[in-house]
Amino acid sequence: MMLKLFIDGAAGTTGLEIAERMAGRSEFQLISLNDADRKSVSARAAAIQDADFVILCLPDAAAREAVALGEGASTRFIDASSAHRVADGWTYGFAELRKGQREAIRNARLVSNPGCYPTGFLALVAPLVAEDLLPADHGFIVNAVSGYSGGGKELIQRMQVDAPDIGFRAYALGLEHKHLPEMQVHAGLSRSPIFAPAVVRAFRGMLVDVPLFLDPELGFADARTLHEALSDHYAAEPLVSVAPIDSAPGELLVSEGDAATDGLSLYVLPSADGSQVRLIAMLDNLGKGASGAAVQNLNIMAGLDELAGLRA
Repeated sequence: MMLKLFIDGAAGTTGLEIAERMAGRSEFQLISLNDADRKSVSARAAAIQDADFVILCLPDAAAREAVALGEGASTRFIDASSAHRVADGWTYGFAELRKGQREAIRNARLVSNPGCYPTGFLALVAPLVAEDLLPADHGFIVNAVSGYSGGGKELIQRMQVDAPDIGFRAYALGLEHKHLPEMQVHAGLSRSPIFAPAVVRAFRGMLVDVPLFLDPELGFADARTLHEALSDHYAAEPLVSVAPIDSAPGELLVSEGDAATDGLSLYVLPSADGSQVRLIAMLDNLGKGASGAAVQNLNIMAGLDELAGLRA
């Protein structure tokens, strides 16, 4: 029997990408609403309660309201907003993050899709903190750049039409960002990181950079130990790769014509004397950072091939 899937917010950037990936999937019947019904609470409620799975591609407040519309039904949710990423009762949808996470997702009714920036940060930092190779009380600094598609239709309009001369846009200059609680909680940190995000003139793509002084007296392992731990942690993961430590690239680029991918590439780049390191994650903000992760979680929850519909 085909599983019924409803994408609430299917007209947005993430929703459109998910719908494109689900086209032709014989395991699912996609529940669609016309333009008028997409704004009708009763029509959305009926679709939510009729579906086996609902993927929420909505602003935070609307995502919370949508979950309430499914009250009393057996519908299972994947929320791509930031509304439930640290909420009680919700399973964090990052299968590779820690042992047992994939099984937790498989058995969950409520799954929160990770944010794009946190995906890169957590992939680098969380396993190392868990292994006591980085101190949980460190004040981590996170420098990151993303393609402008991460800002949704409004930012896409600004970058493509209204202000096409913008090359680099730094934001969250007040050191507040909705991703910070997610980064702190799921990395097991005792203090919030300093997060410096920016948007570059590229539609998709992302670099997340965590520079560190490797002071052993403060609980930092050396770069080779960090690299070995990350390599071991992700050794069996088809979507996550750890580059060899001895073949550092001369540069890492986010380009306007980058192809879509659901892969996540990690780099451990030490200084010549080993006293410093840059931990860098490279991913597609619309792939592993959004729609690709949602499809991966859907596959896991439905007991299907985890890589179906993904671009490894």
